[in-house]
Amino acid sequence: MAACGKRPEHRGPPELFYDEAEARKYTHNSRMIEIQSQMSERAVELLGLPDDRPCFLLDVGCGSGLSGDYVSEEGHCWVGMDISPAMLDVAMEREVEGDLMLADMGQGIPFRPGTFDGCISISAIQWLCNADKKTHSPPKRLYRFFSTLYTALARGARAVLQLYPENSQQLELITTQAMKAGFTGGMVVDYPNSTKAKKFFLCLFAGITDVLPKGLGTECSEE
Repeated sequence: MAACGKRPEHRGPPELFYDEAEARKYTHNSRMIEIQSQMSERAVELLGLPDDRPCFLLDVGCGSGLSGDYVSEEGHCWVGMDISPAMLDVAMEREVEGDLMLADMGQGIPFRPGTFDGCISISAIQWLCNADKKTHSPPKRLYRFFSTLYTALARGARAVLQLYPENSQQLELITTQAMKAGFTGGMVVDYPNSTKAKKFFLCLFAGITDVLPKGLGTECSEE
């Protein structure tokens, strides 16, 4: 993978990149908050949750809890995990409604089988494609993440992971490890013909084979 100074994951491991200053900047940037909220809304929509009851969701790479705020607004309960202590500190200061856990998703999801009704992740999964330590193997860390996530989800549940892939090889690596772990599903691309609005959501099904949702803006080639 070619290095690129503009991508956060090329500037250092996430627990160092998202320090106190970065965490506060991330949480107080109105444009970033708006984008995060929109992507969280779309991710929850793609989960296809039942309307008649609140669900228990996992937010992977929850950061300061911006995505969790939307989950709470929709009446669901959630647990958020993140590798950045600074981000979680901000989440606690903001008094988010979810429970928070300091954890490295590349080491797996430490919950009992069938715990969650669904999982969302906003702009986090691509970090697993970087080897920030000599002992890190991106394929192994991705497989560890997906295999333990599969176990932690109730059968029939979905995981929707929004990501910013660096290239097609990275997309293939992530998708391949998810399928090896037992998931079905694939990539949902919203506004595929728009440079600015294009968004990637890996939509995964645990224990079932379902129809992949359609991406937004796929009927129109206009931006």
